[in-house]
Amino acid sequence: MTNTDLFSTGRIGRLELPNRLVMAPMTRNRAAADGTPTELMATYYTQRAGAGLIIAEAATPNQVGLTYPNIPALYTDSHLAGWRRVTDSVRAAGGRMFLQLQHGGRVGHPDNSGLTPVAPSAIPLPETIHTPSGQQEAVTPHELTDHEIQDTIADFATAARKAVAAGFEGVEIHSANGYLLHQFLSGNTNRRTDAYGGSIENRIRFTLEVVDAVIAAIGAERVGVRIAPGVTVNGIAETDTGELYPALVAALAQRHPAYLHVVFANPESVLFQQIRSLWPTTLIANPNLGWGIPLPADGGGAAARALLVAGADLVSLGRSFLANPDLVDRLRIGAPLNPVRDAHLMYVGGAAGYTDYPALESLADTALGTTAA
Repeated sequence: MTNTDLFSTGRIGRLELPNRLVMAPMTRNRAAADGTPTELMATYYTQRAGAGLIIAEAATPNQVGLTYPNIPALYTDSHLAGWRRVTDSVRAAGGRMFLQLQHGGRVGHPDNSGLTPVAPSAIPLPETIHTPSGQQEAVTPHELTDHEIQDTIADFATAARKAVAAGFEGVEIHSANGYLLHQFLSGNTNRRTDAYGGSIENRIRFTLEVVDAVIAAIGAERVGVRIAPGVTVNGIAETDTGELYPALVAALAQRHPAYLHVVFANPESVLFQQIRSLWPTTLIANPNLGWGIPLPADGGGAAARALLVAGADLVSLGRSFLANPDLVDRLRIGAPLNPVRDAHLMYVGGAAGYTDYPALESLADTALGTTAA
């Protein structure tokens, strides 16, 4: 029988989880200028240690992969030490963490990284990029050479080793949302004519090679992969989603990573059911709650349960965890949820709209006798 209880135990590889609610990775621009995680970030994640699993926000595995200002990284000893402070604090509060590894590809700017962005093909992002001096037009990226592709793959593996050394239970490879791995997948951003472009088999090659390298570095039980079928952010325009993702998922499944994380999953779609049938390990699904609109009153609890009914093992929520550091407890007892305040505060730095969302003063005093999820 399908388990639709958000508050029952779950599992990722050998890691047992106290509930099925995952805090989704959310870029929040609170790292130091050099990419080192800050004490404020440690506070933020520790406040949310009640999640079954926290997937920490995207960290770049090398300098050229940097996207926006104050994005965390993991390629120096300083980065590792900063993340270690975060994981030590979260673990002391009873939490568990994976770290998302993300290379921005063409989603970047020389004013952010000091380098010209790279991509599968020399096709610029068709929108502006946030930089320290404001919004600027995207630049044409440098097309990665074969040698540079191999170097990038190696950087992911090195970052994964550093993540484990920093105290993370594992890493999530970001192959979604229009960043470098997704750029290789999509035909409108990948015009290569070599072994990494053209056919679906070739376009999924880079993601598979990154996953292979990371598995070799830290073990399959510590590796997750994130995908976003049909998502059009950052200029992605897939024309073969229905063929691309079953092929990718089937190839990934042969490698048996710990989990697959599907963004904006539609529990009623044929593609989601195909993915579920193909996937042999834990499936995390992220519901589409709409971007730029208020969250539902239940914070996505009903959408989360629908995904469990459709076959997901775990459900990830983003803004609901941002606004409610004690989200799991609030949903469990049916307590009111904090709404997300000014969305601008998500990305501007500082405690406002980040670590100043209130927790319930007394969960027992506010119990309503029903659950909102």
